[in-house]
Amino acid sequence: MTNALQKIVTPSGETLVVMPLADYEELLDAADIAAADKIMADIEAGRSELVPASVVDRIIDGENRIRVWREHRGLSATDLATKAEISAGYLSELETGKKTGTVETLKKIATVLNLDIDDLVP
Repeated sequence: MTNALQKIVTPSGETLVVMPLADYEELLDAADIAAADKIMADIEAGRSELVPASVVDRIIDGENRIRVWREHRGLSATDLATKAEISAGYLSELETGKKTGTVETLKKIATVLNLDIDDLVP
């Protein structure tokens, strides 16, 4: 950085800083790198995961999120229903859109799939 900063105080008392564009872009690059490093650390620590494009594409295309995530996690419908302590028939109704599910049920499913409930509802 060149340290060619200029401070300007507005009539309302707000202090603004003017800097060369190259310095500003360098700051943005450093912030982007720090953000990427944090994301990678979260992935390595198991606090986050990379989601394959195929999963994202299916959700964007309107497929049922529970089914998409269940299949991505490699679970059969019976396995998910058992682990979420719901009936296989009820899970089928959720996956086909016949029912929307209660918050409690969606929380159970999200827990089994290692997701937030927000990942299951549009």
